[in-house]
Amino acid sequence: MRINVPIVGFLIGLFLPLLGLMLMYLWWGHHEGILMFVKSLTYQKGLASKVCTMSLLVNVPPFVYFNMKRLDYAMRGIVIATMLYALFVVMLKFVW
Repeated sequence: MRINVPIVGFLIGLFLPLLGLMLMYLWWGHHEGILMFVKSLTYQKGLASKVCTMSLLVNVPPFVYFNMKRLDYAMRGIVIATMLYALFVVMLKFVW
């Protein structure tokens, strides 16, 4: 399987922020259950956008790795997935 294809970068960029969300849960909300953590994100508007933004930072190491290895198409997939998440964060902060 080739790694320098946009779909590989897109899938990595799509699923790593979910891992970042779990890291944020372990960092901020490990004393309560996962359902209470999600419920607190829905009740506090500013907290949800901050947690989603911080969870996007997990896309930086694979982006830098693909940049150093000159895997431009995979890097493009990560950028597209990150932009979709960033659009979601902007809508979460200003619209909902």
